Amino acid sequence: YLLETSVYPSEPKILKELRAVTATHPGGLMGTLPDAGQVLTMVLEMVNVKKTIEIGVFTGYSLLLTALTIPHDGKITAIDPDQEAYNIGSPLIKKAGVEHKINFINSVAHPVLDKLLETPDEHDSFDFAFVDADKVNYAKYHEKLLKLVKVGGIIVYDNTLWLGTVAVEEELVPEMLRESRHYMKELNKSLAADDRIRICQLPCGDGMTICRRLR
Repeated sequence: YLLETSVYPSEPKILKELRAVTATHPGGLMGTLPDAGQVLTMVLEMVNVKKTIEIGVFTGYSLLLTALTIPHDGKITAIDPDQEAYNIGSPLIKKAGVEHKINFINSVAHPVLDKLLETPDEHDSFDFAFVDADKVNYAKYHEKLLKLVKVGGIIVYDNTLWLGTVAVEEELVPEMLRESRHYMKELNKSLAADDRIRICQLPCGDGMTICRRLR
């Protein structure tokens, strides 16, 4: 009902195209879901985001959504080791005319984050960060992003409900999901206890936690 009444009607045509292309990929389920995308759009607009960082790009649905939403002179640092997946969405990013906003870095995230942290001007300089990547590293990304995202800025973590497995007993969870479930449960616990941020966890998509940096 929500998808049909409020999500799909407001989803830009170019994002519908990218979602359709992503569905042909063997790992298509890893793409950002459109209801989660609707929330991201709202947050980006409300906070007047201009400079962002994205860890985990896949085919680029959330990346394209962000590029469409931020101003013409906005900038996105996008990091992902999977160039092949990015190449699927890249033609649609070009078609949308927003390629100039994106600095795609084909790499695992930690070396890129560490390099940014070596540059004092990058500290507290990002308005927004979106993380949809390897779950084992979410907690480590959090510590680094808190130094890069400015006070009052937003960090969003995707998949924080991990197919609902965080809410059930481990013996009921498929073996292939258990390790990542553990990391997500620990992340959720640590974010809730972190007094440097205020959080809001939403049951859209596969779970999304929005963090606002307080200090």
